[in-house]
Amino acid sequence: MGSLTGKVAVVTGASRGIGRGIALALADEGATVYVTGRTVTPGGHPLPGTVGETAAEVDRRGGRGIGVQVDHGNDEQVAALFEQVDREQGRLDLLVNNAFALPETLTDPDPFWEKPLSYWEMVDVGVRSNYVAAWHAAKIMVPQKSGLMVAVSGYTGVAYTYGVVFGMCKAAVDRMARDMAVELEPHHVVSLSLWMGLTFTERAERALQANPAMKSKTVTDPNVGSSVEFPGRVIAALVNDARIMERSGGTFITAELARAYGVTDIDGNTPPSLRAQRGSPIYSPIHSPGDI
Repeated sequence: MGSLTGKVAVVTGASRGIGRGIALALADEGATVYVTGRTVTPGGHPLPGTVGETAAEVDRRGGRGIGVQVDHGNDEQVAALFEQVDREQGRLDLLVNNAFALPETLTDPDPFWEKPLSYWEMVDVGVRSNYVAAWHAAKIMVPQKSGLMVAVSGYTGVAYTYGVVFGMCKAAVDRMARDMAVELEPHHVVSLSLWMGLTFTERAERALQANPAMKSKTVTDPNVGSSVEFPGRVIAALVNDARIMERSGGTFITAELARAYGVTDIDGNTPPSLRAQRGSPIYSPIHSPGDI
Protein backbone atom coordinates (compact mmCIF):
# COMPACT_ATOMS: atom_id res chain seq x y z
CA MET A 1 0.00 0.00 0.00
CA GLY A 2 1.19 3.47 -0.85
CA SER A 3 0.84 6.63 1.21
CA LEU A 4 -2.11 7.74 -0.96
CA THR A 5 -4.00 4.44 -1.05
CA GLY A 6 -7.67 5.27 -0.61
CA LYS A 7 -7.19 8.88 -1.77
CA VAL A 8 -9.08 10.13 -4.83
CA ALA A 9 -7.59 12.71 -7.20
CA VAL A 10 -8.66 14.57 -10.33
CA VAL A 11 -5.79 15.70 -12.54
CA THR A 12 -6.94 17.86 -15.43
CA GLY A 13 -5.12 17.96 -18.75
CA ALA A 14 -3.32 14.67 -18.12
CA SER A 15 -3.13 13.10 -21.56
CA ARG A 16 0.49 14.21 -21.67
CA GLY A 17 2.92 16.68 -20.17
CA ILE A 18 2.92 17.82 -16.55
CA GLY A 19 -0.57 16.46 -15.95
CA ARG A 20 0.47 13.00 -17.03
CA GLY A 21 3.57 13.15 -14.86
CA ILE A 22 1.54 14.21 -11.82
CA ALA A 23 -0.93 11.37 -12.38
CA LEU A 24 1.90 8.83 -12.54
CA ALA A 25 3.59 10.16 -9.40
CA LEU A 26 0.30 9.89 -7.53
CA ALA A 27 -0.10 6.35 -8.89
CA ASP A 28 3.23 5.39 -7.35
CA GLU A 29 1.64 6.18 -3.98
CA GLY A 30 -1.49 4.14 -4.70
CA ALA A 31 -3.99 6.92 -5.45
CA THR A 32 -7.14 6.60 -7.53
CA VAL A 33 -6.66 9.17 -10.29
CA TYR A 34 -9.27 10.56 -12.65
CA VAL A 35 -7.27 11.51 -15.74
CA THR A 36 -8.95 14.14 -17.91
CA GLY A 37 -8.16 15.51 -21.33
CA ARG A 38 -9.50 15.86 -24.83
CA THR A 39 -7.34 13.27 -26.58
CA VAL A 40 -8.69 9.73 -26.55
CA THR A 41 -7.44 8.40 -29.89
CA PRO A 42 -3.72 7.82 -30.52
CA GLY A 43 -2.59 10.19 -33.24
CA GLY A 44 -5.43 12.59 -32.51
CA HIS A 45 -2.96 15.25 -31.39
CA PRO A 46 0.40 16.33 -32.83
CA LEU A 47 2.04 15.16 -29.59
CA PRO A 48 1.74 11.63 -28.18
CA GLY A 49 -0.56 10.71 -25.32
CA THR A 50 -4.22 9.99 -24.56
CA VAL A 51 -6.29 9.90 -21.38
CA GLY A 52 -6.63 6.14 -21.76
CA GLU A 53 -2.90 5.61 -22.07
CA THR A 54 -2.21 7.69 -18.98
CA ALA A 55 -4.94 5.88 -17.02
CA ALA A 56 -3.50 2.51 -18.05
CA GLU A 57 -0.04 3.57 -16.90
CA VAL A 58 -1.53 4.71 -13.58
CA ASP A 59 -2.84 1.14 -13.16
CA ARG A 60 0.56 -0.33 -13.99
CA ARG A 61 2.26 1.95 -11.49
CA GLY A 62 0.10 0.76 -8.59
CA GLY A 63 -2.76 3.24 -8.57
CA ARG A 64 -6.17 3.09 -10.16
CA GLY A 65 -6.53 5.12 -13.32
CA ILE A 66 -9.86 6.30 -14.69
CA GLY A 67 -9.65 8.12 -18.01
CA VAL A 68 -12.41 10.61 -18.80
CA GLN A 69 -12.62 12.62 -21.99
CA VAL A 70 -13.22 16.21 -20.93
CA ASP A 71 -12.95 19.47 -22.79
CA HIS A 72 -12.36 21.87 -19.91
CA GLY A 73 -13.86 24.65 -21.96
CA ASN A 74 -17.21 22.80 -21.85
CA ASP A 75 -19.03 23.35 -18.56
CA GLU A 76 -21.40 20.42 -19.10
CA GLN A 77 -18.53 17.99 -19.56
CA VAL A 78 -16.80 19.31 -16.45
CA ALA A 79 -20.00 18.99 -14.41
CA ALA A 80 -20.43 15.41 -15.63
CA LEU A 81 -16.86 14.60 -14.57
CA PHE A 82 -17.40 15.66 -10.96
CA GLU A 83 -20.80 13.99 -10.84
CA GLN A 84 -19.03 10.79 -11.90
CA VAL A 85 -16.37 11.19 -9.22
CA ASP A 86 -18.96 11.79 -6.51
CA ARG A 87 -21.13 8.90 -7.68
CA GLU A 88 -18.28 6.40 -8.00
CA GLN A 89 -16.08 7.42 -5.06
CA GLY A 90 -18.22 9.48 -2.70
CA ARG A 91 -15.21 11.71 -1.97
CA LEU A 92 -12.48 13.82 -3.54
CA ASP A 93 -9.15 14.44 -1.82
CA LEU A 94 -7.17 16.28 -4.48
CA LEU A 95 -7.83 18.49 -7.49
CA VAL A 96 -4.88 19.44 -9.66
CA ASN A 97 -5.88 22.22 -12.05
CA ASN A 98 -3.39 21.70 -14.86
CA ALA A 99 -5.44 21.93 -18.09
CA PHE A 100 -4.21 24.80 -20.27
CA ALA A 101 -4.89 25.73 -23.89
CA LEU A 102 -1.29 26.28 -25.00
CA PRO A 103 -1.04 27.68 -28.55
CA GLU A 104 1.37 25.86 -30.85
CA THR A 105 3.18 29.16 -31.47
CA LEU A 106 3.43 30.19 -27.81
CA THR A 107 7.23 30.41 -27.81
CA ASP A 108 7.40 32.49 -31.01
CA PRO A 109 9.01 35.89 -30.26
CA ASP A 110 6.32 37.99 -31.97
CA PRO A 111 4.74 40.80 -29.88
CA PHE A 112 1.12 40.42 -28.73
CA TRP A 113 -0.36 42.54 -31.55
CA GLU A 114 1.18 40.22 -34.13
CA LYS A 115 -0.18 37.09 -32.48
CA PRO A 116 -3.77 35.99 -33.09
CA LEU A 117 -6.61 37.06 -30.84
CA SER A 118 -7.31 33.35 -30.38
CA TYR A 119 -4.55 33.41 -27.75
CA TRP A 120 -7.35 34.51 -25.40
CA GLU A 121 -8.30 30.81 -25.32
CA MET A 122 -5.67 30.50 -22.60
CA VAL A 123 -8.00 32.50 -20.37
CA ASP A 124 -10.87 30.14 -21.12
CA VAL A 125 -8.86 26.96 -20.54
CA GLY A 126 -6.24 28.01 -18.05
CA VAL A 127 -8.09 30.48 -15.83
CA ARG A 128 -11.85 30.08 -16.17
CA SER A 129 -11.44 26.30 -16.34
CA ASN A 130 -9.63 26.38 -12.98
CA TYR A 131 -12.54 28.24 -11.43
CA VAL A 132 -15.16 25.88 -12.85
CA ALA A 133 -13.32 22.75 -11.74
CA ALA A 134 -12.71 24.20 -8.27
CA TRP A 135 -16.39 25.20 -8.02
CA HIS A 136 -17.42 21.60 -8.55
CA ALA A 137 -14.64 20.15 -6.40
CA ALA A 138 -15.61 22.40 -3.49
CA LYS A 139 -19.11 20.96 -3.49
CA ILE A 140 -17.56 17.57 -2.69
CA MET A 141 -14.70 18.68 -0.45
CA VAL A 142 -16.54 21.17 1.75
CA PRO A 143 -19.11 18.69 3.14
CA GLN A 144 -16.35 16.16 3.89
CA LYS A 145 -14.30 18.90 5.63
CA SER A 146 -11.07 18.03 3.81
CA GLY A 147 -9.30 18.31 0.48
CA LEU A 148 -6.51 20.02 -1.43
CA MET A 149 -6.76 22.12 -4.59
CA VAL A 150 -3.52 22.77 -6.47
CA ALA A 151 -3.16 25.30 -9.28
CA VAL A 152 -0.29 24.62 -11.67
CA SER A 153 1.50 27.92 -12.26
CA GLY A 154 5.01 29.22 -12.77
CA TYR A 155 7.54 32.01 -12.47
CA THR A 156 5.74 33.67 -15.35
CA GLY A 157 3.28 34.87 -12.69
CA VAL A 158 5.81 37.65 -12.03
CA ALA A 159 8.42 37.28 -14.80
CA TYR A 160 7.74 37.89 -18.49
CA THR A 161 7.59 34.56 -20.31
CA TYR A 162 6.43 33.94 -23.89
CA GLY A 163 3.88 36.75 -24.04
CA VAL A 164 1.20 38.87 -22.47
CA VAL A 165 -1.73 36.46 -22.15
CA PHE A 166 0.37 33.59 -20.81
CA GLY A 167 1.77 35.68 -17.96
CA MET A 168 -1.60 37.21 -17.19
CA CYS A 169 -3.17 33.77 -16.87
CA LYS A 170 -0.58 32.45 -14.44
CA ALA A 171 -0.77 35.59 -12.31
CA ALA A 172 -4.55 35.16 -12.24
CA VAL A 173 -4.50 31.54 -11.06
CA ASP A 174 -2.07 32.44 -8.26
CA ARG A 175 -4.49 35.07 -6.98
CA MET A 176 -7.50 32.82 -7.52
CA ALA A 177 -5.90 30.05 -5.48
CA ARG A 178 -5.24 32.47 -2.64
CA ASP A 179 -8.72 33.96 -2.50
CA MET A 180 -10.29 30.51 -2.72
CA ALA A 181 -8.19 29.58 0.32
CA VAL A 182 -9.78 32.41 2.32
CA GLU A 183 -13.29 31.11 1.66
CA LEU A 184 -12.36 27.42 2.00
CA GLU A 185 -10.45 27.77 5.28
CA PRO A 186 -13.48 27.43 7.61
CA HIS A 187 -14.20 24.10 5.93
CA HIS A 188 -10.64 22.73 6.32
CA VAL A 189 -10.07 22.64 2.56
CA VAL A 190 -6.70 23.85 1.25
CA SER A 191 -6.02 25.85 -1.91
CA LEU A 192 -2.54 26.79 -3.11
CA SER A 193 -0.52 27.43 -6.24
CA LEU A 194 2.73 25.78 -7.38
CA TRP A 195 5.38 27.35 -9.57
CA MET A 196 6.99 24.89 -11.94
CA GLY A 197 10.31 25.55 -13.59
CA LEU A 198 11.29 24.06 -16.94
CA THR A 199 9.63 20.65 -17.10
CA PHE A 200 10.60 18.19 -19.80
CA THR A 201 7.19 17.71 -21.35
CA GLU A 202 6.79 16.41 -24.87
CA ARG A 203 6.17 19.99 -26.02
CA ALA A 204 9.24 21.34 -24.22
CA GLU A 205 11.47 18.61 -25.64
CA ARG A 206 10.21 19.37 -29.14
CA ALA A 207 10.77 23.11 -28.71
CA LEU A 208 14.30 22.65 -27.37
CA GLN A 209 15.17 20.38 -30.26
CA ALA A 210 13.73 22.76 -32.85
CA ASN A 211 15.35 25.85 -31.35
CA PRO A 212 18.68 25.06 -29.63
CA ALA A 213 19.14 28.76 -28.79
CA MET A 214 16.47 28.34 -26.12
CA LYS A 215 18.95 26.26 -24.09
CA SER A 216 21.00 29.38 -23.33
CA LYS A 217 18.08 31.19 -21.66
CA THR A 218 17.42 30.90 -17.93
CA VAL A 219 13.78 29.93 -18.42
CA THR A 220 14.62 27.05 -20.77
CA ASP A 221 18.07 25.97 -19.61
CA PRO A 222 17.96 22.15 -19.51
CA ASN A 223 20.34 22.16 -16.54
CA VAL A 224 17.58 23.51 -14.29
CA GLY A 225 14.78 21.36 -15.65
CA SER A 226 12.84 18.48 -14.13
CA SER A 227 10.97 15.41 -15.25
CA VAL A 228 7.19 15.61 -15.59
CA GLU A 229 6.88 13.41 -12.49
CA PHE A 230 8.75 15.75 -10.15
CA PRO A 231 5.78 18.10 -9.49
CA GLY A 232 3.59 15.09 -8.70
CA ARG A 233 6.06 13.85 -6.12
CA VAL A 234 5.87 17.23 -4.39
CA ILE A 235 2.07 17.22 -4.57
CA ALA A 236 1.99 13.74 -3.00
CA ALA A 237 4.08 15.11 -0.13
CA LEU A 238 1.63 17.99 0.28
CA VAL A 239 -1.33 15.60 0.51
CA ASN A 240 0.50 13.68 3.23
CA ASP A 241 1.44 16.80 5.22
CA ALA A 242 -0.55 16.81 8.47
CA ARG A 243 0.01 20.58 8.72
CA ILE A 244 -1.04 21.38 5.16
CA MET A 245 -3.58 23.99 6.33
CA GLU A 246 -0.63 26.19 7.27
CA ARG A 247 0.26 26.44 3.58
CA SER A 248 -3.23 27.32 2.35
CA GLY A 249 -3.39 30.42 0.18
CA GLY A 250 0.30 30.45 -0.61
CA THR A 251 2.14 30.37 -3.89
CA PHE A 252 5.13 28.05 -3.65
CA ILE A 253 8.14 27.25 -5.79
CA THR A 254 8.01 23.50 -6.36
CA ALA A 255 11.78 23.09 -6.06
CA GLU A 256 11.77 24.77 -2.66
CA LEU A 257 8.93 22.61 -1.36
CA ALA A 258 10.81 19.55 -2.59
CA ARG A 259 13.75 20.44 -0.39
CA ALA A 260 11.47 21.08 2.58
CA TYR A 261 9.85 17.66 2.16
CA GLY A 262 13.00 15.76 1.15
CA VAL A 263 11.60 15.01 -2.31
CA THR A 264 13.84 14.25 -5.29
CA ASP A 265 13.24 13.90 -9.00
CA ILE A 266 13.29 10.49 -10.68
CA ASP A 267 17.06 10.82 -11.18
CA GLY A 268 17.64 11.40 -7.47
CA ASN A 269 18.38 15.10 -7.88
CA THR A 270 16.33 18.15 -6.95
CA PRO A 271 16.09 21.01 -9.47
CA PRO A 272 17.22 24.43 -8.22
CA SER A 273 14.90 27.24 -7.25
CA LEU A 274 15.07 30.17 -9.67
CA ARG A 275 13.79 32.70 -7.14
CA ALA A 276 16.93 34.83 -7.46
CA GLN A 277 16.88 34.81 -11.26
CA ARG A 278 13.15 34.99 -12.00
CA GLY A 279 11.39 36.44 -8.99
CA SER A 280 9.52 35.56 -5.82
CA PRO A 281 5.89 34.54 -5.32
CA ILE A 282 3.55 37.33 -4.31
CA TYR A 283 1.17 35.41 -2.08
CA SER A 284 2.08 33.91 1.26
CA PRO A 285 -0.27 31.58 3.17
CA ILE A 286 -3.31 33.27 4.63
CA HIS A 287 -2.11 32.56 8.16
CA SER A 288 0.98 34.71 7.67
CA PRO A 289 1.20 37.90 9.77
CA GLY A 290 -0.59 40.78 8.09
CA ASP A 291 -2.82 38.57 5.96
CA ILE A 292 -6.64 38.63 6.20
